[in-house]
Amino acid sequence: MSHRLVFTEHYTKRAAYFLKRHPELEKQCLSILQLLELNPYHPSLRLHALGGKLQALHSVSINLSYRITLELLIQDDRIILVNVGNHDAVY
Repeated sequence: MSHRLVFTEHYTKRAAYFLKRHPELEKQCLSILQLLELNPYHPSLRLHALGGKLQALHSVSINLSYRITLELLIQDDRIILVNVGNHDAVY
């Protein structure tokens, strides 16, 4: 079952900035987003719920250094992308 990715304005701006600084990660980011659409629970994404002020959000890993934060609304089959960046930037 496929899910629908929703790109927020904030995410789109952050992703453009992120990819400008890290063009070598563009293909990897695209692969992560495609996998997220197909199966958000795939083990390689390392999906996990966040806590504290970000408790409504989840995170997936691009690699060991970079993350994408998202709202996971599986009941509507929607995944709302919120932010992308290194650990400190998204948390």
